Amino acid sequence: MKSHILILLALLAASCTNNKKSYTDEIKMFQYKLNTEFSNKEESPLTEKDFNSFKSLEFFTIDKNYRVKATITLTPKSPIFEMQTTTDRLPLYKKYGIAKFELNGEKLELSIFQNQDLKLNFEYKNYLFIPFNDATNGKLSYSGGRYIDLEIPQKKDNNTIIIDFNKSYNPYCAYNNKFSCPVPPSENILPIEINAGIKLFKH
Repeated sequence: MKSHILILLALLAASCTNNKKSYTDEIKMFQYKLNTEFSNKEESPLTEKDFNSFKSLEFFTIDKNYRVKATITLTPKSPIFEMQTTTDRLPLYKKYGIAKFELNGEKLELSIFQNQDLKLNFEYKNYLFIPFNDATNGKLSYSGGRYIDLEIPQKKDNNTIIIDFNKSYNPYCAYNNKFSCPVPPSENILPIEINAGIKLFKH
């Protein structure tokens, strides 16, 4: 934990020096927060065995190329549906929109979803969710896919949205099978490798 605190202090010092937090610092802070959560026994999804040997999560090299600006087509008439999970639990979601973007020369798209229970919570009413699979699954990343959290754009021009794969993270099921995790829908399978964000957790 001391090493995590030293990393945070170094990041804060760098930010003060530059008077503006760099993109790399932003992603390192995201990674730091994840590591802090996993290092806290009350919050960590790790099994007791993995927690006792835990040092740090592993991430791909930060690459700003994986922060993409997507054009979003809203889908307000989409029906509410039960999203499949790794258990019998079927949380209610609605497709918020379809994001189209270009990455590494490929034209791609992802569906963005909104959890209907969280929508009723003031703190999370603008919360959006992208579960996705890609060609690294089962090799460099978790076989069950990864997630990205984002928020409804607050600007008047809401035709675009930023998707940052450097902030992708694993479902809790990647660490402990006692959890129930949404399974990325088939429409969110990307045919390319997303070498960004969190890597496969090695037990």
